[in-house]
Amino acid sequence: MAILEVKNIKKSFGKTEVLKNISFSLEKGEVLAIIGSSGSGKTTLLRCLNFLETPDNGSITVDSKVLYDSEDKTTLSDETIRQNRLHFGLVFQNFNLFPQYNVLENVTLAPTLLKRGTDEEIKEKALELIGEVGLTEKIDSYPCQLSGGQQQRVAIARALAMNPDILCFDEPTSALDPELTGEVLKVIKGLASADSTMIVVTHEMEFAKNVAHKVIFMADGVIEEMGTPEEVFDNPKSPKTKAFLAKSLETI
Repeated sequence: MAILEVKNIKKSFGKTEVLKNISFSLEKGEVLAIIGSSGSGKTTLLRCLNFLETPDNGSITVDSKVLYDSEDKTTLSDETIRQNRLHFGLVFQNFNLFPQYNVLENVTLAPTLLKRGTDEEIKEKALELIGEVGLTEKIDSYPCQLSGGQQQRVAIARALAMNPDILCFDEPTSALDPELTGEVLKVIKGLASADSTMIVVTHEMEFAKNVAHKVIFMADGVIEEMGTPEEVFDNPKSPKTKAFLAKSLETI
């Protein structure tokens, strides 16, 4: 049974059609890598899944629960949108940590506000997650005192603290230099080994090839190609996929 089903998602901004009938499914424990050139619709798709944008058409179902269906003309309330977002954890390109809070406070803030346990339970879980991303010695540090890689690892721990069904990454290494990229990818690979369900928008082709169970190549707002890493990377059928990979793999 698929944990996520996305059907016929469309999204336009003004007259610009950014997503055109996007459909795919994801099984529990699978890692989906989404690749493609800038402007292909990858980030907009993630924003629709996380209800930061509302699709114009289609449906989103998580664990058999319909979160959005354009056939239902009822406007989603702010509370419903907040509840829908809890199914997804989102790690942004630029970390988006709260600068006024230290590492521990960044990770405990949302669970505390949403009363996801006692203060002690929330702190214990946060310390466990901070340890998993290798930052135990930084719990009292503020974002300005951390490297980019460390900030992104805090952002991952913060997303995990809400225990989402699906963890989403939007180009999690794009703001990092190569050395820091490696430390963040190591954490994400560890999550994959622990059977976390993840969607990773990435330009790291080796990561997509070696860690993902399924790869989607997007171009011009459509899924141009979808399959296993072997199918997409080793035997692409679309001329657009072939051209993109030829250019991308040159830099590896």
